[in-house]
This record gives sequence, structure tokens and C-alpha cells, in this order.
Amino acid sequence: MPRQFEGGRLVIASHNPGKVREIGELLEGKASDLISAGELSIDEPEETGLTFEANAILKALHSAHASGLPALADDSGLAVHALNGDPGIYSARWGGPEKDFAMAMEKVEEALGDAEDRSAHFACALALAWPDGHTECVLGTVEGHLVWPPRGPHGFGYDPIFVARGQEITFGEMNPSDKHAISHRADAFQKLIARCFRPYHDT
Repeated sequence: MPRQFEGGRLVIASHNPGKVREIGELLEGKASDLISAGELSIDEPEETGLTFEANAILKALHSAHASGLPALADDSGLAVHALNGDPGIYSARWGGPEKDFAMAMEKVEEALGDAEDRSAHFACALALAWPDGHTECVLGTVEGHLVWPPRGPHGFGYDPIFVARGQEITFGEMNPSDKHAISHRADAFQKLIARCFRPYHDT
């Protein structure tokens, strides 16, 4: 039986403001008090896992143990099929120490070269961890293809070069609410909310 989040403060195990904001929007009505690991001065652990799920669990447990509170972590990335799934779990690291995603997108485009296959997918693993070490984890995905040059000011990461299947605009051009309806993170959140969250209502 999956463990339920019982309300109260929930730590978002991320220092990425864009990711924290997006997670907050996706959790609206499901948790009353969200705070980021960055706000709590919790350091970012080294991501030594070999899968999105392993890294999400690692990060969630790190923040849960450091804060004494339940913690939610996301590990997500872009898998380019012609690049054998790269950058994959190393998606942020392709941007270097400063996580410069403009540079990361250029690296992806250079690696693709003249490849005809520009298909790719985003994956998102979400892990919910408690201080006692219990975890729940789900995986969400969205299929699509890559475009160049980058388009759109919205989102973050590789969003400006990714067009989801059935769409004509990039995630970077898409209204955030529209993206939330179809993204890999939305897919993962639907699964996690159904598994672990009850609606929260202010009293």
C-alpha cells in the first residue's frame, strides 16, 4: 500500500527556481506549505545514480534527512534517440558547472549534426521521501522531436528546442498551463498525486 503524504510542510529538493515554481504549480491544492531545499540551505548531493529514478530517490532522501520533513525530488532530462539516449541523466551537466542550458542545447545540436532522426523524449522521475527512509517513486515521459534554433522564452532547460508529439510549438513557446497538461513532469505528477496525495483545503 503506497504511503500517503499527510499534509504540513513539504520540502522541494531543488535549487532550481524554475523547477521549484513549476512543481508548486503542479502541486496546487495538494500541499499547504512548500519550501525549497535552497531556502533551507540544504546542499545538493552528488547525483551518483545511473537512472532518473535512482537520482530522484537520492535527492529526496538527502533533503528529508537534512530537514526532518517529507521531501519531494525530481530528476528529469532529455533523451535524444540518435545520441543513444544522451544527454539523459547528465542533461544538466551538459551545461557545465553553471548549468548553462544555452550551451547545453548547442552541444546537443552539434552532436546531432546532419542526423535525420531528431526524435527525443523527456523523462521525469519523482520521488517522495520521508525522514524514516521510506520512498515512493514514479516515472513520467513525453515524446517529441528537436528543432533548431531554440524558440520561446518560457520554461527552462531544453524546453526551447523540444516540440511534443502532436504540437507545433516548443515547450519554450507554450503557455505554462498548456505545458503542464502534457509534459513529462505533468505525467509523473498525475501518477504521484494519484498514489500519495489527498486534496488539501485551507480551513
